This record gives sequence, C-alpha cells and structure tokens, in this order.
Amino acid sequence: MLKRTVQNIGGVYPRTCSVCGFKGYFSAFGNPPRWDALCVKCGSLERHRQFKLFLDSHPEVIGDTLVHFAPEPAMAELLRRTGCNYRSADLFQPADLKLNLENLDLPDESVDTFILFHILEHVDDKAALSELRRCLKPGGHAVIMIPIVEGWQTTYENPEVTTPRERLLHFGQVDHIRYYGRDFRERVLAAGFALDEYTCDGEQTVRFSLSPGRTVFVATKPQ
Repeated sequence: MLKRTVQNIGGVYPRTCSVCGFKGYFSAFGNPPRWDALCVKCGSLERHRQFKLFLDSHPEVIGDTLVHFAPEPAMAELLRRTGCNYRSADLFQPADLKLNLENLDLPDESVDTFILFHILEHVDDKAALSELRRCLKPGGHAVIMIPIVEGWQTTYENPEVTTPRERLLHFGQVDHIRYYGRDFRERVLAAGFALDEYTCDGEQTVRFSLSPGRTVFVATKPQ
C-alpha cells in the first residue's frame, strides 16, 4: 500500500480537507516531499487547512476590509466567500494591490484584517509589524503563520548569510532570512499588539493532515 500510494499520488493515508471537503488521498509536496501535504482538489497545504479550522471557530477575525499577502489560490477563494472586501497584495506577483510590506502604501487605520502566511521570515519584520499596526483599524487583526522552532528561545538570524545557497543551508529556503524561535511572540508584543494563539489537537492534525504543533498567531491592535 505505501509503495502504491507514494508512486501514484504521493499520499499514504486517506485524509479530509477542511477547505474544500475532499476526502481521500492527498499528494506529496515540497523538497524533500511531505507525504499527504497537498489536497488534490483545491491545492490547500497544511497551513491552509489549519487556518480554515481556526476560521470556523473564530469568524470574527474577518472584518469588512481584508488584505491578503502573497495570496494562495485556495485561501483567496475561501476568503472571498466570507463576503468581506477582499484584496490580494504582492510586491512581485500579479495582485489587486502592489505593496511593500515594509512600507505599505495604505492609509492609517484603513484595514480590518491582514492575512500573512509564511511572509515575515522573508522581510524586515520590525518594519513590517510596525506598518501592519499603523494600517490596522483599532481592534483589527493580523493573522500570521510562520516557520518557528519552538525549541529555540531566540530567533536565528545571521547578516553574513546573503546568497541563496547560504540561505537554503541556514534558513531552509533560498529567500528566507531567519528561523523564528519562541521570541517571535516578544517581537509582536513589542510592536504594540496583543497576541493570541491557536493550535490544533492531535486528532485534528491526523484527520486533516496538519503540521503538528504549528500555531496560528493573531496580532490585534488595541482599541
């Protein structure tokens, strides 16, 4: 069974997609491949399915105006269905808005919700968090997911690591500039946010094929 599923569809166990409702074998994704990572119907990955579970229990995080950075198709469709004023944003790829996260071309207090999945590890996060806070309305939310090593007390950064090859070795991807440790929380709080966290349990992790222990961070601008 393992040989058949890996060779044919890259999946090992039947799973359920929380985003589109598909039930069956997912596909492998990534390098090295993560088995059962990619929903073959909607293209969701582990973080997208976890966000959907979070959204089901916390629909209030979606305000009237929402900006979604580096929009993944599965997430863009999901967020549009919430009925909010949805706008995608990217600095390099086609999107509704061309925005630099470190210097947002948006008015103060103009956005209810920002969505950022695996974005902050690419940029100057101090500048980005400051800009997110500036542009959020009081009580607004920035919903954030990042690669984080919970066993590390401090974030690993190295300004001498500059080439794609070096970044792949040190940070796991050619365009990453850090691996976050537990002090990510301190960075968010220092930027003036309140912070909440959402993590799925073991049964959800197995059923929906999630990354064990990953966290949805919700940074809220005080009223």
